[in-house]
Amino acid sequence: MLLSQVVKEPRVALVHDYLNQYGGAERVLEALHELYPDAPVYTSIYDSEAMPDEYRSWDIRPSWMQHLPQWRRRFRLYFWLYPFIFESLDLHDYDLIISSSSAYAKAVHRRADACHICYCHTPMRFAWRTEQYVAREGLGRTAAALLQLLMALFRRWDVATAQRVDLFIANSHEVAGRIEHSYGRSALVIPPPVDLPPPEPPLPAEDFYLTGGRLVPYKRVDLVVEACTALKLPLIVFGAGRDRAELERGAGATVRFVGHVDEATLHDLYRRCRAYITAGDEDAGIQPVEAMAAGRPVVAYAAGGTLETVIDGVTGRFFHQQTAAALAVALAQSRLDDWDNKHIAEHAQQYRRERFKERIAASIATSQGGMMHQSASMEQTSGMLDPQ
Repeated sequence: MLLSQVVKEPRVALVHDYLNQYGGAERVLEALHELYPDAPVYTSIYDSEAMPDEYRSWDIRPSWMQHLPQWRRRFRLYFWLYPFIFESLDLHDYDLIISSSSAYAKAVHRRADACHICYCHTPMRFAWRTEQYVAREGLGRTAAALLQLLMALFRRWDVATAQRVDLFIANSHEVAGRIEHSYGRSALVIPPPVDLPPPEPPLPAEDFYLTGGRLVPYKRVDLVVEACTALKLPLIVFGAGRDRAELERGAGATVRFVGHVDEATLHDLYRRCRAYITAGDEDAGIQPVEAMAAGRPVVAYAAGGTLETVIDGVTGRFFHQQTAAALAVALAQSRLDDWDNKHIAEHAQQYRRERFKERIAASIATSQGGMMHQSASMEQTSGMLDPQ
């Protein structure tokens, strides 16, 4: 019987770099899991205390790294182990593998007749943007030199393992360009899913600004805190991360940190803020879209995926130098802008989660269909050559 005559449900596996902090990548994983609720999720580590409670009902399969000493605190120090972890995963029982990767998950092996689709959040930042990483982390000269040497090896590994992927899907045209530059591979662009509440009439803006998410160096929340402190503008910072203590030390009296907030509280903050501020070079940027869905403009650094989601002068205002001074100028100018809050909210609707799932499902079906056709053609050829 020809392969094209056999109809069966594919066995699906999901692969994710790590499950120890919650952000945009995890929202992508949630949407993929909604498409394939019975699929196991393979990952390096899983910290159930740091992730949403709903994950406890999933079939999550962490690696042996979960048994290493103090893995919750030292997971960054074990970075050299991650390639071995993902390359050692046995996924040969699966017909379809979907990896959600910003570093390692795309490196898994598959059967020759299986299909591997990678939703790439970005090629690994620390390997391809090592100089920026060293500057942000404040590493000494010796440590920086050793890291540069090690990252050269990581880049070679990264390029080699990228060839195991059948289809790359990027979260923005910016990331698609990085994939082509780093791996020599083209990528389909599907923006990440955003959980948007039903449209509501915009509330009158209150006189405070909003920023937050993961409080880590590359997000550059420090620039937002510095600019608002200098201008004495009220700022609320939500979220958690290793930078929080340092950010609080540099904050003035008008800056307030509220830590992790639930979805309802965050939505309320979006609806009431004067504007949302993002100063990082975002791969895609989910928080700006969430803010726009609430009818609020975004003051953003003009780089990365934000260039694709924010329309300068229509749904927000850009600043073009990644400095607190440039941000301060943009904030001062934005206080004179007159925004169409309803139009801003309508613009954000194109990024809703259901639209993401529709586009992902269509791309998977197309990719699988192509591989099935190729396999059937090969089997037909084999049958023609079979003397029986």
